[in-house]
Amino acid sequence: MDLQRARFNMVEQQIRPWNVLDRSVLDAVMAVPRENFVPEQFRHLAFADMNLPIGSGQVMMQPKVEARMLQELEPEPTDRALLIGAGTGYMTALVARLVAEVQSVELRSEFVAMAQDNLTANNVSNATVTEGDGGDGWDAEFAPDCLIIAGSMPVLSDHFKTALAIGGRLVAVVGQDPVMNAVLVVRHGESLWHTRSLFETSLPALDNVFVPSEFVF
Repeated sequence: MDLQRARFNMVEQQIRPWNVLDRSVLDAVMAVPRENFVPEQFRHLAFADMNLPIGSGQVMMQPKVEARMLQELEPEPTDRALLIGAGTGYMTALVARLVAEVQSVELRSEFVAMAQDNLTANNVSNATVTEGDGGDGWDAEFAPDCLIIAGSMPVLSDHFKTALAIGGRLVAVVGQDPVMNAVLVVRHGESLWHTRSLFETSLPALDNVFVPSEFVF
């Protein structure tokens, strides 16, 4: 496989048509070798327009969804980012190219090891992977400017919103199949947030996610 050609085609045929036009995001997608973060048995599908299984019922998101989420966050080089759900480390690596510092939280120990190994092997030096349960929020060492939740939830816990720095942004997938939406939340003040629906998608649930009683059957 011509990896650079496949990566270029992924950007031009999948990501750009999804209105991802931010140059820094496209440069990050071109620069981070996605194939290095895909489980070996699925490496031939590294650039496919599909969720890729990574084990334990979890997935790598479609490339266009990852890129669109990044664009909506509008990351700045001085930002500090928090990622809930490290997976293979790919999304962490993308974010790390766009911000100053990334902390990635992962509940499953096997994913912690995989993500950290992948980040180290690909010379990502401004990201750390911490083992922990972020299903109902996570108290990072800093108030994140960017927060990505890499798993779906029925509703967005307020703990994630209050964790943001003033001016901070988060993206998450909220709802239950067959209706899930990616949303952007921006914190404008101590008690002021604005939420905007972005697009429909589907994603496996975040481990140990907060579920309100009205969603328990």
